[in-house]
Amino acid sequence: MSLKIYDGHGRWRNKTVAFRISPEEDEQLETAVALSGLTKQDYIIRRLQYRDVVVQGSPRVYKALRDQMVQILYELRRLENAGGAGKDFIGLLRLVIETVSGMKDDSDVK
Repeated sequence: MSLKIYDGHGRWRNKTVAFRISPEEDEQLETAVALSGLTKQDYIIRRLQYRDVVVQGSPRVYKALRDQMVQILYELRRLENAGGAGKDFIGLLRLVIETVSGMKDDSDVK
């Protein structure tokens, strides 16, 4: 018999839901999950239930933000030479900005 898995509210999670996504969608999902600091399961459940995803700052989240900022810098340098930002890049940039903006505490706002 397998181990019963309870969530934080004492519910037994015994249903499996699966779906297929493209490699591009998977990359976007992985980025959003990494920036949220949640598990992929918790992130997807919150998004499906239209609940806010509240990012809790942690070393893992800061590392994900740093890694994304490095990728953004690389892409901006590339765009300086080639011109024109893609829709996926703009979406990534917005996600990082929202995450960083939401992590500021009240003492940072003047």
